[in-house]
This record gives sequence, C-alpha cells and structure tokens, in this order.
Amino acid sequence: MKDTDETSRVRPATRAKREQILKAAVEIFGNKGSTNGTLADVAEQVGITHAGVLHHFGSKQKLLLEVLAYRDQADVANLADKHIPDGPELFLHLVRTAFANELRPGIVQAYTVLSSESVTDDHPGREYFEDRYTTLRREVAAAFHELCTQEGVTEPDTVAAASASILAVMDGLQLQWLLHPELIELGETSEFAIRAIVNAVLHPGPALTTYARPS
Repeated sequence: MKDTDETSRVRPATRAKREQILKAAVEIFGNKGSTNGTLADVAEQVGITHAGVLHHFGSKQKLLLEVLAYRDQADVANLADKHIPDGPELFLHLVRTAFANELRPGIVQAYTVLSSESVTDDHPGREYFEDRYTTLRREVAAAFHELCTQEGVTEPDTVAAASASILAVMDGLQLQWLLHPELIELGETSEFAIRAIVNAVLHPGPALTTYARPS
C-alpha cells in the first residue's frame, strides 16, 4: 500500500513536470528549430538539469516526437471523444482549429518549423508528418465524399486534389501569419479558403484554362 500511495503522489507531479518540459520544448524548437534547439536550452527554460530532461523523455528525438504529439492533443483537447470529427463536420473543425491557432502562436511556430525541417534527410519527424498528411488527406476525402452524397452531387474526380489543397492552404496561411500577424487574419482567411475549396468541389466552375487567351 505504501508503494501505491507514493506512486499516486508522484504521478501528478511527474505529469506536471513533463508538461512544463513540453511547453518549453515547443518554444525552443519553434524559435531555434530542432537542430539548433538543445536539451540544455529546454532544461534551462524549465529550471532543471539536462539529465532531468533525459529522465523524463530519454532522448532529444523522443522529446521532439512528444512535442508533435502534444500539438495533436491540443487540437482535440476540447472534443468529447478526443478525436477530430468525421464527415462534413470535419470542415467546421478545421475552421475552428484555425481560429484557435491564433491564440497559440508558439505551438503553430513549432509545428511550422518542424514540418518544414521534416523533408530533410533522416529528420526524426519525417515519418510522423508523412503519416499525418496521409491520414488527414484520407479523412478530408471521406468528408468530401459524404458531403457530396448529402448534397446529391456526383462524386467528382477533384476530391483528392481538394483534400491536399485544404491542408496545404492551412499550413501555408500559418506561415504567412507567423511572418505578418498584423496583416493576416488566420482564422478568417482559413475559413475563406476552406469554404472556397469546398464550394469548388460541390459547384465546380469553368477551368482556369477557359480564361486563357492565345498569345
């Protein structure tokens, strides 16, 4: 019983310390990148030793992956089932996420930096981002198919392109917002772009090539 009591007392403190470290790592990796940001930087931010960070996360690579998971958890923290919704509700969730991101620039910065770095050779986050985009494209495509069925629209061959485009425009707008927060309204601009893409699938207009003029 003594061991159990001690464990129950330690666990909340351990969880709190891990979250402190994760929040510090979000800031450090967001500001410096995963290469230049060090565990010593994170440790100093939290007020513990380098060994203390290793005690909780084992290695820099594991901490980096935990930072990415922490970002995902923040996205669904207020959802009942802790998972992004299915079907057309997913599009509303993406818009709400964009508005929420305006209030957490540190997490957005860390995500933007790490996702950009992940295309480099042997980056520890590459598999995470490959899996993330694959999963999100599939879930957005499923939402499009369900929406098309509800609206009586024959499933167009543009769903795959539209799914990739929504993710691309959200990430691209985050980058512009980080560079020029005084000029870009992240939530409103993301909502406009997502609405435009959804409407383009449901009500496709003429191709842009239609407007081309021979030279």
